[in-house]
Amino acid sequence: MNSVLEQLGSIGLVPVIKIEDASKAADLARALIAGGLPCAEVTFRTAAAAEAIRAMTAGFPDMLVGAGTVINVELAKKAKEAGARFIVSPGFNPLVVEWCISNGMPVVPGVNTPSDVEAGLERGLEVLKFFPAEASGGVAMLDALAGPFGQVKFMPTGGIGANNLADYVRRPNVLAVGGSWMVKADLIDSGDWDGITRLCREAVTAVHGFSFAHVGINAESEAAAKKAAGLFGIFGFAPKEGNSSIFNDTVIEVMKSPFRGKMGHIGLKCWNVDRALAYLKTQGFTGVEETAKREKGALTVIYLEPEIAGFAVHLIKAK
Repeated sequence: MNSVLEQLGSIGLVPVIKIEDASKAADLARALIAGGLPCAEVTFRTAAAAEAIRAMTAGFPDMLVGAGTVINVELAKKAKEAGARFIVSPGFNPLVVEWCISNGMPVVPGVNTPSDVEAGLERGLEVLKFFPAEASGGVAMLDALAGPFGQVKFMPTGGIGANNLADYVRRPNVLAVGGSWMVKADLIDSGDWDGITRLCREAVTAVHGFSFAHVGINAESEAAAKKAAGLFGIFGFAPKEGNSSIFNDTVIEVMKSPFRGKMGHIGLKCWNVDRALAYLKTQGFTGVEETAKREKGALTVIYLEPEIAGFAVHLIKAK
């Protein structure tokens, strides 16, 4: 997969932007980055699109800025000249797709039928935009497409917001989601950069779906672990013994000997461990590779460094 698209996948959410005043583009880019979304799809729905892309890429060269609503080759050329690093279109225009391929520009054309998907595969594309997502069957359609097209990743856009974001990002065939609720035109027009940053932060958290899985307690010995597990059983958390620990229900794990973490460990569930780890690396965490577990190349479990208040923290793929 193209490295730009891989980076979009590690972010998981692409703000879809309609901007009328290119002079606001730099401030908008700064607000997006502060909110944890260092990417943007600036749509060619306004005359300011090309200049806005140019301002974002010039001021923030590490930001992944692409062009959206590219419905003909002329717009594709304008996007490339402005510094766009990827192109997104609402439909599958063979001329646009072929121009992008010939010019080394990552392209994500819109599809919503199996025939469209096959047209993309015929041209060697691995990532396609699913549009309009909700109107085209939503996650049920994505699940149906996953059967015959397991090698394809989708970027669903259209009708997706904070209320249904999790339904999409948890799908294994979803690379990233496109959405505009955190960058609505009125917020941009009024210059509400703090509001945009806040909405972006909320959206980033929702993308990962972090939730509590269990707490691990380091006991000094197997006997001490059995005693502790028995006491937790009094509260209704039934103990179930394993080789190295005893689980009380699914939320308390008592280790039979000291394990990771000075105080113990905390397990946190998330939709996509690879994506969550990429985000957490920007927040100062690293993954402990020796603890990693994978299925079909994708992370399912990994511990993080540093500890938090004496607790080792590990990520677990939510089922």
